[in-house]
Amino acid sequence: MKTFNVPIIYRSPLITAIKNRRKQQDRMKKDFTPTVLDFGPLKILLARHFGFCYGVENAIEIAFKTVEANPGKRIFLLSEMIHNPHVNNDLLEKGVQFIMDTAGTQLVPWESLTPEDIVIIPAFGTTLEIEEKLSSLGIAPLQYNTTCPFVERVWNKAEQIGKQSYSVIVHGKPGHEETRATFSHSRSNTPTVVVKDIKEAQLLATFITGEKNPEEFYILFKGQYSPGFDVINDLQRVGVVNQTTMLATETQAIADYIKNVIMDRYSLDASNVSERFADTRDTLCYATNDNQSAVTGLLEESADLAIVVGGYNSSNTSHLVELCEVKLPTYFISSEEKLVNAEEVHHWDFHHKQELHSRAFLPEKEQVTIMLTSGASCPDAMVEAVIRRLLSFYKLEDKMEEVAATFE
Repeated sequence: MKTFNVPIIYRSPLITAIKNRRKQQDRMKKDFTPTVLDFGPLKILLARHFGFCYGVENAIEIAFKTVEANPGKRIFLLSEMIHNPHVNNDLLEKGVQFIMDTAGTQLVPWESLTPEDIVIIPAFGTTLEIEEKLSSLGIAPLQYNTTCPFVERVWNKAEQIGKQSYSVIVHGKPGHEETRATFSHSRSNTPTVVVKDIKEAQLLATFITGEKNPEEFYILFKGQYSPGFDVINDLQRVGVVNQTTMLATETQAIADYIKNVIMDRYSLDASNVSERFADTRDTLCYATNDNQSAVTGLLEESADLAIVVGGYNSSNTSHLVELCEVKLPTYFISSEEKLVNAEEVHHWDFHHKQELHSRAFLPEKEQVTIMLTSGASCPDAMVEAVIRRLLSFYKLEDKMEEVAATFE
């Protein structure tokens, strides 16, 4: 796989050495057991896969190269390039401006842009409508495009099945930049509806079976269906794609559920179900799959707590938290600074969208074991910083180089 020139401030010699060692030992990526960092009183179980993915590194390289190559020019990002505050703040410090926030609220008026300005499309991609808007302003919309190739793969799959007269069901968060982009691209080819979870998929199924009055669809799914969507006709042939960072098990459960509903509704079996249900296979990206599988492997071990590092608005990171918190106390932090001291931690409750302040999060025992992972937009340097911060609570900072040397 291609390697990228990512700023050294995001790299970690320790994490790089660990990842290289694991890659040599497990080239087929079949071993999801964690890496054990044993510091004596503190033991850290590091997930097999975590951190920057292909799409994120690609976006960072393009964005920073664009800034360096265009001194004196006004440079804009449509919105946050990735969901990591540290990377986005680094770009802001270099003079890059955001045109919109993550919810799509305008921060810079379109009319203030000129053909001489540079506009970078973030890793999530963007809508066809925004591409057209940029073109109308004399700005080539795809000249500085950091859209993740795995996101584009979903668009291609939606277009492919759309041309075969299937409607598209998108499993994603309706307000997320990537889902808004996927919805835009899909609806340009075929009727499209977004479901955010298995509950909404089950609700949608009641319109497939005819259990609910069709008119209720337009109320219950307001803002989540394409213009002109005909609930009676457009749910007779469907396929499921997803926002690439969703929980893999839920996406599969939604696809299986809709498929079974279609089979029952039209008396189909495995031999002819393709008449009404498209085989889209998995449209999750490799990093989402790897990171979630790594957390599943991590959770087979015993530990006292889990720490997940990443941006609070990062979808893929929140799903790692979701997996961990089923088994043990889990703390979702954006940086090592959230680990105030050995007694206190500030951490994010993504269910209720609020930061919590917890005490006594580290148990008092002879050896504390912590599971550690991070989202796909979190720099490895941040993970190392978290490890060093934890070590400082036990006055074990001098052990870092000793343990790191075992991976060289």
